[in-house]
Amino acid sequence: MKSVSFKILALIFAVVALVSCKTPKLTEADEQMGRGEFFNAAKTYRSVYNKLSPKTDRELRGEVAYKMATCYRRLNQSARAAASYQNAIRYEYPDSTAFYYLGRSLQGEGKYPQAIDAYKTYLEWRPDDALAKEGIRGCQKAIRSKNEPKTHYIVKNAKLFNSQRSDFAPMYLDKTLNTIYFTSSTEKATGTNKSEITGTKKSDIFFSTKNERGEWQRPEPAGGELNTEADEGIVSFSPDGQTMYLTVARRSETSNTSVEIFTSQRSDATWSAPQKYEITADTLSAYGHPAVSPDGVYLYFSSDMPGGFGGKDIWRINLKSPVGSLENLGEQINTSGDEMFPYVRTDSLLYFSSDGHPGFGGLDLFRAKLNTTGQRWSVENMGLPMNSSGDDFGITYGEGESGFFSSNRKDARGYDSIYSFELPEILVTISGYVLDKDEEPVPGAVIRIVGDDGSNQKEVARDDGSFKFKLERGVKYVMKAGATGYLNVKQEFQSGMEEENADYGVDFILAAINKPQVVENIFYDFDKATLRPESKEALNEIIATLNENPNVTIEMGAHTDRKGSDEYNINLSNRRAKSVVDYLIAAGINPERLTWKGYGESVPKRVTKRINREFPQFPEDTVLDEAFIETLSPEDQEAADQINRRTEFQVTSIDFNYY
Repeated sequence: MKSVSFKILALIFAVVALVSCKTPKLTEADEQMGRGEFFNAAKTYRSVYNKLSPKTDRELRGEVAYKMATCYRRLNQSARAAASYQNAIRYEYPDSTAFYYLGRSLQGEGKYPQAIDAYKTYLEWRPDDALAKEGIRGCQKAIRSKNEPKTHYIVKNAKLFNSQRSDFAPMYLDKTLNTIYFTSSTEKATGTNKSEITGTKKSDIFFSTKNERGEWQRPEPAGGELNTEADEGIVSFSPDGQTMYLTVARRSETSNTSVEIFTSQRSDATWSAPQKYEITADTLSAYGHPAVSPDGVYLYFSSDMPGGFGGKDIWRINLKSPVGSLENLGEQINTSGDEMFPYVRTDSLLYFSSDGHPGFGGLDLFRAKLNTTGQRWSVENMGLPMNSSGDDFGITYGEGESGFFSSNRKDARGYDSIYSFELPEILVTISGYVLDKDEEPVPGAVIRIVGDDGSNQKEVARDDGSFKFKLERGVKYVMKAGATGYLNVKQEFQSGMEEENADYGVDFILAAINKPQVVENIFYDFDKATLRPESKEALNEIIATLNENPNVTIEMGAHTDRKGSDEYNINLSNRRAKSVVDYLIAAGINPERLTWKGYGESVPKRVTKRINREFPQFPEDTVLDEAFIETLSPEDQEAADQINRRTEFQVTSIDFNYY
């Protein structure tokens, strides 16, 4: 379903006249439609249809109903088009495309199950038709979307810009974002005659500016020689705002209506008379919807010229050296349907409207992103509420993720209105602390984070060890923290795709080089050196630390409590330390980087701040030797013995180099 705006300036690309000479009145209607005068033709067909007998003129009634439906479809009056296609089918109109266009019309009304049925009936005649299959996929997508969350876009009717007729295709004049132009068929447009195509005034170009408070002012017609009795509109500007590219309708009583691209020059607040911009020598094709790239090098546009993929395709031409530069954007962008209203945000980000890619009905807005090699576009439907069952098109961006676009949603007349949109920023962060093994902040710790999207960030932890990074959704990240006198630590994770604010938490615990580091959660069978399965996670953390610090060698040390003889405890702890080393070697750690020693009960633990926080009954810096433990209650004695039973590693060198 095409919008009324496209009827005026782009939908009036070449149409094929359905010729009949059965009656003078029908011939007149056929000629009107052949010239693209859909509004007048619909009225004439309606007059003919009402005079035909349902009993004796069934075949002709079917033909007229089909043609009338085509006019309503071109005028974007979905309900009337669907009713007329159903009449054509009822009178056994022989062209199977009646079912296809019935599906399109029902889809434009948001009647998705009925539209799917119509598409499927059409596919019985044309089982390979890509557009019908895409139509079904679009309807299925729309049905699913009712049970899925909408995007976070906030869409509002921009009432100040809108009249009682069609207002569409907004575009900022320049980077100041203080002036916006758009096309309108308001009653204030130039001239007095109504358009034979739409039944409204022929469209003109209007503009609005912001006042000193940043508020948009009531729109005015563009000054100078820009607006005439003809249809003008759908504009774009050179980066300096001095040259306007616009679409102008080519009207003739003896030929089909079509459109061409013109240019106009600005002098202060006025515009010169438009001059045709020659794209090719082809005068039979239509050229519309100009869009200048931000660097001013390329002009993107929509055309039905030969060499495309069907319908209207998006093309581009180099404005600096146009000869030989004309190119079609290819099958990743263009389909056998219509691709129109391009908008170039960056050299790798293109927006356009299409009825060929799966959508919710009519024209949908799509975002296309070019990959880093410049070889492939990924195309994404912008979803609800940016798209609707009607036509959604003509987008432009202002500050950040905000701007304006056009839509005829919820307008039975098919008239377009301008809408504002805004995508509130989804704030995704990761935060945490860099601490030592005693949970104290590590001074001067540096944290780096690298994403598979090419991002690379660095931050120095604050005095309390805290840090925070801003992330993108759906990106795999590698983080590394380090500091002088400490071993590096690495972590990996992937941010989610949820459309909501999120803060991921991660802490880095750094091991100091100059003192033993307790390895928590290493367990042995009672009175044995056999490692228990629940020790695996802690052991794997040691492996990760050694892999992240390949120049480090360590000694694994095991300690026992005060129970048992010295000889027994030394032997047991020695075997336990060797068990850990054997595990590390089996995991691929170079044996030359590892030594082990059993200390028995000879090195009791000194109470750290962390131990004191967990066991406040033990004063900080107290040595948990046998003499002190024997002064404690039985419960505190067991706690002290538990602290002394530990496995530690001590860095022995930081210059290991194995070849």
